[in-house]
Amino acid sequence: MGIVEEAHNVKVLGSGERIIVLAHGFGTDQSLWKHLVPHLVDDFRVVLYDNMGAGTTNPEYFDFNRYATLEGYAYDLLAILEELRIESCVFVGHSVSAMIGAVASISRPDLFSKIIMISGSPRYLNDVDYYGGFEQEDLDQLFEAMGSNYKAWCSGFAPLAVGGDMESVAVQEFSRTLFNMRPDIALSVAQTIFQSDMRQILNLVTVPCHILQSMKDLAVPVVVSEYLHQNLGGESIVEVMSSDGHLPQLSSPDIVIPVLLRHIRYDITA
Repeated sequence: MGIVEEAHNVKVLGSGERIIVLAHGFGTDQSLWKHLVPHLVDDFRVVLYDNMGAGTTNPEYFDFNRYATLEGYAYDLLAILEELRIESCVFVGHSVSAMIGAVASISRPDLFSKIIMISGSPRYLNDVDYYGGFEQEDLDQLFEAMGSNYKAWCSGFAPLAVGGDMESVAVQEFSRTLFNMRPDIALSVAQTIFQSDMRQILNLVTVPCHILQSMKDLAVPVVVSEYLHQNLGGESIVEVMSSDGHLPQLSSPDIVIPVLLRHIRYDITA
């Protein structure tokens, strides 16, 4: 196993010609995909990895400067694909990883046959003629709460992000992975994500994109999926699912897994 693979806890499962790369979002790790992986391993090679900063990675490897922009994560993704000698993959990116995959695909479109975006957003802040869902004041309060008492913030944020019942297994699971992050790293990652603005690069993304979105998501309003569809540089398709929350593959697998499998197996037809 190479240095990059080890640092990112890379796992390669299953067998098959086509390669699926699964990338998680903020506050989670590769365990986020536990409901999906069993459906893929018979037909595909499945690559799982953890983003640097996840609670499962070595905090000593987290470079605050490198990860102050999404490009740092995109370089990691490209390094993983190179180390595994992957020439083409279907990339499934959740939340921030939807944008990380998009950024990576601009410099190496040949490596991505398509990108499946789940709960992705190019910008979380509202702007003139753009609704991202948050005002700067909202984000400042969120960062302040994270900085003052991280454990209490996790307990409050997890049920809001996941949606549904506070006692649900999905809320407990997200709380666990969120709390596993080192608080200063979690705050830095949250600031990088929530203050990011990737709108200007969308037209450079030429790889086909499948945009999947929950009907109700605290972090990403439904209109954002349509914005992505209108502004991406290549072919794209949107499917709004009847799921609730920002981590629907964890909280509503019965709804989301069949949709995901369909988008993995079938390409956009012109």
